[in-house]
Amino acid sequence: MVYIERLKGGKKSELPLTGTMLRALRQLRREWPDGQHVFQNERGAPLSPAGFAKLLERIGPKAGFERLHPHMLRHSCGYKLANDNVATRTIQEYLDHRSMQSTQRYTELAGTRFIGLWRD
Repeated sequence: MVYIERLKGGKKSELPLTGTMLRALRQLRREWPDGQHVFQNERGAPLSPAGFAKLLERIGPKAGFERLHPHMLRHSCGYKLANDNVATRTIQEYLDHRSMQSTQRYTELAGTRFIGLWRD
């Protein structure tokens, strides 16, 4: 489990780690045995939210994004879950949205979600 403390007065959450995530964390530990944090800056201190935003700003164009900021990752997570037909209420809890209207924007997606809805 990973324990999440959210900003803006959101509630704390416990999220399960998948086998793939655990293997990646073990690999990280093997490659960086002296690392104290999963996300750290060049000096070994925890990566701050501002540092993470600057990192995305630098690497975004190299990955083909004109502009990339942390909140875009949150939105892409919501869209991914909605496209995978995860229940809107589950997405709301996962993203810690107080209002269902905040979550429903992710359900206004590509028509490809409707393929196979009706059979010939």
